[in-house]
Amino acid sequence: MTIQIGDRIPDASLLHMTDNGPTPISSQEALGQGRVVLFAVPGAFTPTCSVDHLPSFTELADEFKALGVDRIACTSTNDIFVLSAWAKAHDASAITMLADGNGELTQAMGLGLDASAFGMGQRCQRYAMVLEHGRVTHLAVEAPGAFEVSSGPAVLAALKAQA
Repeated sequence: MTIQIGDRIPDASLLHMTDNGPTPISSQEALGQGRVVLFAVPGAFTPTCSVDHLPSFTELADEFKALGVDRIACTSTNDIFVLSAWAKAHDASAITMLADGNGELTQAMGLGLDASAFGMGQRCQRYAMVLEHGRVTHLAVEAPGAFEVSSGPAVLAALKAQA
């Protein structure tokens, strides 16, 4: 079953990069406090993810903060080394990268994607959500191949409408 507005973010094990290297973090710890914008990409360094999706959040980071967002996080089924390199390549220091390399969070939310036809295996769908203390208040899952509802500007507009 796919996660819905009003649901709590499932508890899952993720990795994030610290000064000490890859470090486990639970989804509750990373996403469960305050107001968090979480967006997901099927693959770092892929065209839409690199050219449009990630930049749409990094460019608007200050505006998200001004609306009371405590953290902007990105997840993908890539490993943490790939996500960290991707963040550095795109100057995305305002974004917390959370690797879901085993797809634990992705599967728990029902947002998996079989990208085997493209040689990419099991991935996550492209989506964005707003979490208030771990509860989903906005959810935007893209149609296959689309990039509209999960962009930084679309999520920013949704936050402004909630205000």
